Amino acid sequence: MAEILLFHHAQGLTPGVHAFADDIRAAGHIVHTPDLFDGRTFHSIEEGLAYIGEIGFDAVREHGVRLADELPPELVYAGFSFGVLPAQKLAQTRPGARGALLFYSCLPISGEWAVGPWPERVPVQIHGMDNDPIFVGEGDIDAAREIVAKVADAELFLYPGDQHYFADSSLPTYDADATALLTARVLAFLGRV
Repeated sequence: MAEILLFHHAQGLTPGVHAFADDIRAAGHIVHTPDLFDGRTFHSIEEGLAYIGEIGFDAVREHGVRLADELPPELVYAGFSFGVLPAQKLAQTRPGARGALLFYSCLPISGEWAVGPWPERVPVQIHGMDNDPIFVGEGDIDAAREIVAKVADAELFLYPGDQHYFADSSLPTYDADATALLTARVLAFLGRV
């Protein structure tokens, strides 16, 4: 059994994020799903990003990082898109991390935007669609490939398609087949960390 801290995407803590967490719980894992937006959800990525912009990207990320202080250190950190910001920072900097699950987004581990190098013995899975204009078009895939090239236990999974939030069953971008495969890979990962 693993304990996971799962951060939602820019549209908020949607029913689809809850459903994903429930699927992981049904396999016997503990999943924490904090709400970084105090109950707000948004109809589009752009609306969510505008809200984050009002508060400040760093402030929202750091709020997520602070939430981990209430939990034990032996966590798997997971994030959907914007939620990757606190998840990846925690996986890279908080002692005791058991792993990281990065969905639709990835930050570099070298260069000016990097949190720092990836820690030894912290496995990571990265998932995205091969034609996602955000994941591929904005360079997250390059950061993912860098991690896979430099980290012993790192996997990048690409799914056919061009949707960003493809594993959120409450959104029109949902892809049931890709999500089923993603979930199977996540459960296999959680079974070995």
